[in-house]
Amino acid sequence: MSVVKPQFLIGAAASGSGKTTFTLGLLRVLKRRGIRVQPFKCGPDYIDGKFHAIAAGRKSVNLDTWMASDTHVREVYSHYAKDASACVVEGVMGLFDGYDRMKGSSAEIAAMLNLPVVVILNARSSAYTVAAILYGLKNFMPEVNVAGVVFNQVGSASHYSYLKEACADVGVADLGYLPKVSDIEVPSRHLGLTIGKENEIDALSDRVADIIEQYVDVDRLLEITARPLEVKYDSKASVKSDDRFGRKKIAIAQDAAFNFIYKENLDVFSRQADVVTFSPLAGDELPQTDYVYLPGGYPEFFVEELSANVKLGEQLRNFAENGGRLFAECGGMMYLCRKMIMRDGDSYPMAGVLPLECTLEKMRLHLGYRTAQYRGMQLKGHEFHYSSVVQPDLLPSEVCQFNAKGAAVDTPLYRYKNVIAGYTHWYWGENDFFKLWD
Repeated sequence: MSVVKPQFLIGAAASGSGKTTFTLGLLRVLKRRGIRVQPFKCGPDYIDGKFHAIAAGRKSVNLDTWMASDTHVREVYSHYAKDASACVVEGVMGLFDGYDRMKGSSAEIAAMLNLPVVVILNARSSAYTVAAILYGLKNFMPEVNVAGVVFNQVGSASHYSYLKEACADVGVADLGYLPKVSDIEVPSRHLGLTIGKENEIDALSDRVADIIEQYVDVDRLLEITARPLEVKYDSKASVKSDDRFGRKKIAIAQDAAFNFIYKENLDVFSRQADVVTFSPLAGDELPQTDYVYLPGGYPEFFVEELSANVKLGEQLRNFAENGGRLFAECGGMMYLCRKMIMRDGDSYPMAGVLPLECTLEKMRLHLGYRTAQYRGMQLKGHEFHYSSVVQPDLLPSEVCQFNAKGAAVDTPLYRYKNVIAGYTHWYWGENDFFKLWD
């Protein structure tokens, strides 16, 4: 039997319209009302997902049609939605913006999951012209149901009256607005913001929630977005544990320096193995384990603490030299290098597992989807970093990686003994991570 519950995607005409700000406030409103709300994020972004968890008190889940098949995305959504009373999906970029025209876009996700779209529309310096924008969003792709709109950056009640007229003429439900307020923008996601600033995001969620309660018709929003949960979770499609050789044990670094890991990855690992976490920042030693996973994060902000944990570095080197199976991505790979060079040229010794050095000098953004063939698996993931390896050819890359358009990129995937490391954040929902060493 299908269960009817509010479920919708928050979209926009463009990035910077206020999607994340509105999402955080709305998640907090629903949490205050005692509603079990499950947040989701379109695309590969893990920072917004961390913000969602702070606002909703429930971990966010990524929905990405580049990194996963359509079937898997449907099953993941259904699996995490089934125990919630409401589901809120934050879109990515503009509603129809994907890695290849509309492929991978918020609109694709909304149509696939039959989710109505609530548009957050920046109305700053515009009035009735929003009618044309709403008309385009509503009619461009009939499979996408633009159910309602919340206006952002509204200057006055008079300004809002023009916007309401536009909604009436286009036939899109007017759900209210957010007034121009100077202190309700999400801080920059650039390297200046770490996930450790939870109090800042928590306070922001409360401020925006207060405004939403005053200016947005939340009851109507929930009413017009109520839908049956149509898709069913098929556990047969998930990666299963292979216990022929005994239950595996994997140690995963989890702290403010290492926390960029998709929730579905963690859940898949938990189904396949016994998971134990440890904190390099806290001075933890390496647990007894069969596998080690060092995810990405912000090691550069904690370089002194990481450098001071000499014992863990020694244990990781011994683990690697004795054939231990160790996987590291992005920030985790940076930690495995011999040293990390900061923007000012100062350098700090790291774990020294890999014969490489990484640097933050001459910072340049490396960004985009990545795919590669390795050990019979098609790996898919996402690259996002500012650092670089000083002499990347000191170790040969195991694979050639490609971007979403199929063009080769120079992103390496290193292997040293049983250590596999690189900058790409891989998605393991449909691949068996443990087969990397077969």
